Amino acid sequence: MDIFHFPDDPRPGWHQPVLALGNFDGLHRGHMKIIDRVRRRAGERGGAPVAMTFDPHPPRIVRPDKAPPLLMTTAQRLEAFARAGMQGVAVVRFSAEISRWEPEEFVRLALVEWAHIAEVWVGANFLFGHDRSGNFSLLRTLGARYGFRAEKIDPVRYKDFVVSSTRIRRLVSEGRVDEAGALLGHHYFIDGTVVEGDGRGRAIGVPTANIRPDNELLPPRGVYATLATDDGATMPSVTNIGVRPTFGGGGQDVVETHLLDLERDLYGRHVRVVFLQRIRDERPFPDVDALKEQIAADIRQARRLFDRISL
Repeated sequence: MDIFHFPDDPRPGWHQPVLALGNFDGLHRGHMKIIDRVRRRAGERGGAPVAMTFDPHPPRIVRPDKAPPLLMTTAQRLEAFARAGMQGVAVVRFSAEISRWEPEEFVRLALVEWAHIAEVWVGANFLFGHDRSGNFSLLRTLGARYGFRAEKIDPVRYKDFVVSSTRIRRLVSEGRVDEAGALLGHHYFIDGTVVEGDGRGRAIGVPTANIRPDNELLPPRGVYATLATDDGATMPSVTNIGVRPTFGGGGQDVVETHLLDLERDLYGRHVRVVFLQRIRDERPFPDVDALKEQIAADIRQARRLFDRISL
């Protein structure tokens, strides 16, 4: 997959590009409907299926005090685009200057003169340009003026909910990772580097990998049934997020993952932790023995889940 950055790089040179345009945080079910339609339309017209996204997330520039923590890093988003079959991605290096562009200026400079798009697809609520003053109706009008087709995808519902990045962020922040996964269409995950810990887990017979996360949004403090992936291997695990209150607590939250059934040296490795289900809140225990007993119960509960999903 080719990756280009606007406005820094020369124009991509894609043939008749059919463009998916949006932030695409999480690449959830609604986003995937746009991606699938773009792939199909590109195949029908013999063009390139491509996506355009923004980095940093526009709210970081225009209203940083209200910018939400993101579901994905930029690297994770690009990986997801490649997995979804995009031939290329244009990353708009969003800046204060670009935030002041009127909608037509963005369309002319980014979509027409730089990307040379043949067709663009957006979500129904997509807004663009200075003060988010451009909507789909304007995009379609500009398409008629500049010679490209503009189409939209209506909101996607999952059961009783409209799927949106905002709703998924709320579910993750509440620890409802299984529900978040249902709206995403994939389990929520974080990536991070395994760093040296203080060895408390190993000392009580439950060695853990201490993970320094790349992601901004962590589920709240608690214990989770998870999968850990490293170099293509997927391992059932239990992950604790918190401050280890039994040992005094305090400080920043720590992500600790215990691999079930095997011990693997992960120091320095970049791993992925996939969240399947919340097991319980983090809480202090009167002594180490009580903590070990609870950890054993957590592991048993996680194993029952893993048995149900046939790992």
